[in-house]
Amino acid sequence: MEDLRISDVVEPGAARQLATGFVLTEGPTWHPDGYLIFADLRTDKLYRLEADGTLNVVRLTQGGNGTTFDLNGYLVQCEPKGRRLTRTLADGTVQTLVSHFQGGRLSRPNDVICRSDGTLFFTDPAMRVPYADREIPSAENANNVWEGSGIYRLTPDGELALVSRGEYPNGLALSPDEKTLYVANTRAVMYLQSIDLAPDGSMLRRRIFADMNSDITPGHPDGVKVDSDGKVFCTGPGGIWVFQPDGRHIGTMALPETAYNFAFGGPDLKTLFVTAQTSIYALQMKTPGIAHPCFRA
Repeated sequence: MEDLRISDVVEPGAARQLATGFVLTEGPTWHPDGYLIFADLRTDKLYRLEADGTLNVVRLTQGGNGTTFDLNGYLVQCEPKGRRLTRTLADGTVQTLVSHFQGGRLSRPNDVICRSDGTLFFTDPAMRVPYADREIPSAENANNVWEGSGIYRLTPDGELALVSRGEYPNGLALSPDEKTLYVANTRAVMYLQSIDLAPDGSMLRRRIFADMNSDITPGHPDGVKVDSDGKVFCTGPGGIWVFQPDGRHIGTMALPETAYNFAFGGPDLKTLFVTAQTSIYALQMKTPGIAHPCFRA
């Protein structure tokens, strides 16, 4: 495989600041009608940023974080404070898609993505939930600080299943062929893992895709995306790390602020919209991202 440099990934030029004045931005998702959806975690607000810079609050959330769309084009969001995954209908009605697993409440749903068959994969880290409030025990992690953390899949017919236990599973993304699920582990030991998936979305095996521990600060593994060539992007110490499909680190894209998440968007899916602490930034990529399955031609 050809060795790439970061200059082969991103176009020349500094990141453009599109909006600012937030507390902690997260959960960006691009809609092909020409707008970006993102959340301000600390103010419980979900925003819509238009291509012309117009900014509007979509609704108040229960700590809204990661977002995606389902196959009907309805917005799906993780709401950590509400310990649930929600869907917002066209008339603004908010539905709870899932809030419990095996009789216990979810911990703090963090990020969510949609596969081409409509299956939703989401992460549910438990570390920030007081131990006494964790309701999903794990025999393999019993009496462990990570107990209750997991990666789940929710089928279109409402069947919820555990894909894998994790330490602090955070952002996630699928490979172009949807056979591999990449998941960021945020705390303590910082790494990006890859999970080989069976056709039904269950786990076949998993491994460490990339070690992201670094003396550079600030930053940690959080948001994850994959471009149409299979390159893997993940926020980390110093910016957004970019990897070749075989795990080799191509380089790191620095941002003016700590990057927490990002999304490919724009008319050609070559704009990387970055949620970075108080602001939204844009970088131009040389390879497009992967279109959401709801909006593929």
